[in-house]
Amino acid sequence: MDHLINHPGLLGVFGVVVIIMLLLDLGVFNRHSHTVSTKEALIWTVVWIGLAMCFSGVIYYYMDFENFARFQSAYWIEKALSVDNLFVFILVFTFFKVPKELHHRVLFWGIIGALVFRAIFIFAGVEIINMTYLPAMEIFGQTVEINAVLTVFGVFLLISGIKSWFAKDEHDENEDLSKNFAVRMVHKFFKVSDEYDGEKFFTVKNGVRMVTPLFVALMVIEFTDVIFAVDSIPAIFAIAPDDPFILYTSNIFAILGLRSLYFLLANFMDKFSKLKYGLAIILAFIGTKMIISPFYHVDSMVSLSVIGGVLTLSVIASFMFPPKKEVSTK
Repeated sequence: MDHLINHPGLLGVFGVVVIIMLLLDLGVFNRHSHTVSTKEALIWTVVWIGLAMCFSGVIYYYMDFENFARFQSAYWIEKALSVDNLFVFILVFTFFKVPKELHHRVLFWGIIGALVFRAIFIFAGVEIINMTYLPAMEIFGQTVEINAVLTVFGVFLLISGIKSWFAKDEHDENEDLSKNFAVRMVHKFFKVSDEYDGEKFFTVKNGVRMVTPLFVALMVIEFTDVIFAVDSIPAIFAIAPDDPFILYTSNIFAILGLRSLYFLLANFMDKFSKLKYGLAIILAFIGTKMIISPFYHVDSMVSLSVIGGVLTLSVIASFMFPPKKEVSTK
């Protein structure tokens, strides 16, 4: 926690920026539910990325280049791994037939929940990592300190990367979400209305207080974010395992821009067919970095270059080699 104590000003700037932007988002620009246009989504995407880049500049000015590179690496890792969340948003909204003008409301409150859960995961994770260093030992003539949790994370990410490379596309638009854990829990503890009631999450029918399908959709998105955090949080621990300030601020800036990115890319997700290979390489690289960290330190700038290069190449490859369209035989 020393990084938070040593830089209260930076933490204060981060908090003020996030609170102001969220208040403007919900209270001014999206006070009334509406369908988000591509132009609006593009503007907000640029705004959120711009804010993240400006904040990383502040980190560079008040801290150093090493922390700047760490922030950038963690930010783009989270941004890239969040792409799968966009697919899930599409599935959830399609399955629950959520009106387009209500998509923003669900995602807004979904992001608020993510802010809380990510804080718990990151701060608890840093504390656990600090407590799980093994006694110094000599391996191959070199004295090393191995961290049990980081090593396990590394192996997990390496395996995830390999599996992701060979995995088939699992995003089925007709997937039945009625058996989803979050859906079952909502139905277990609440009475659920069959109909939407505008933008309300709760309603009253025949004198009985109930949750609406909009609330169920929100819970599925919240639960899904927790599941995806199992991949993304260990990944960013490879960048700055002892610095919750860098990890949390970069993670939250990436998450906050996820809604606008969804509205911008929802109709073009099939255009990034090679991105999954880039993400697989990044996961494998990060996992390998964590495993070898006791023996060899990979510089933050090298990590940032690899992450940026792989993402750029995978996007370019997606446009250069689009998936072949199935030819119908009649």
